[in-house]
Amino acid sequence: MQLRPYEHQIQYYETDQMKVVHHSNYIRWFEEARTDFMRQIGLPYEELEKKGILCPVLEASAKYLRMLKFGDTARIDLTIKEYNGIKLVISYQVVNKKTNMIHCKGETSHCFLTELGKPISLKKNYPVYHEKFISCMEPEETEESDKLETAAEPQIDEKDNKKEKVEE
Repeated sequence: MQLRPYEHQIQYYETDQMKVVHHSNYIRWFEEARTDFMRQIGLPYEELEKKGILCPVLEASAKYLRMLKFGDTARIDLTIKEYNGIKLVISYQVVNKKTNMIHCKGETSHCFLTELGKPISLKKNYPVYHEKFISCMEPEETEESDKLETAAEPQIDEKDNKKEKVEE
């Protein structure tokens, strides 16, 4: 499924005394992008809530790489990192639309609950909703790319390893 990235025009009130975007706004933009994503796949939060399905945030994290300023336009790229019908993990990249540079990376974790706060499986109870999430997932990495990543890992020199053991 081809999704449109979410774009956000940075407002003056989102900046701080250092004239850059305050760090708390990135988490808000993750939520804006996630809400937009849910609409695009045909699962607006309003529809889930009418069915008694809640999707709370369990965790949120952000790594700030560069500063954005008033007047910049941020593009928030979103991908489903993990999904099993009960738990959902979403990755975000906040990109400066003009320079195409990544300014922030983040992640949120969610679960699906009934209105009574009990876990619910979309796979089991709402297979149509489940399929909408599955259709948005990136294909798994190939074994070849896994081999390349492993080959790129630093190799330990046995001489250095023995030396460290002697010094301990």
